[in-house]
Amino acid sequence: MSDTHSQWTDAAPVDEVPTDDVVGMLVDGRDIALYGVDGQIYATDNICTHGHARLCEGFLEGHEIECPLHQGKFDVRNGAPMCAPVTEAIRSYPVKIEGGRVFLSLG
Repeated sequence: MSDTHSQWTDAAPVDEVPTDDVVGMLVDGRDIALYGVDGQIYATDNICTHGHARLCEGFLEGHEIECPLHQGKFDVRNGAPMCAPVTEAIRSYPVKIEGGRVFLSLG
C-alpha cells in the first residue's frame, strides 16, 4: 500500500506566486490556481464549479477568491463555497515549500 501523501509534484518557484494575489498554471496537466495570502501559499483547481471560468482571473480578497463570471466566492484554504451562486467546493491541494519551490500533493 503506497502513501499517496508522499507524492509531491513540483509546481512553481515560490517567487512566481504573487503576494496577496492569484496565478494560474498548468501542473501535471491540471489547471491549478496558486494563491499567496499572508505569507502562505494555497492551491486549488482553477476552474469554478459553477461556471466554466478560471479563478486566476478573479479577485482575491483575504482568503476568498471571487469567480470572474458570476461573483461566487471560495475559501482558498479548503475550497469551500462562501456565497451564491457557488454551492460545490473546488478541490484544494496540500502545499509544501522546499528549496524555494512550491510542491503540491495532487493525490
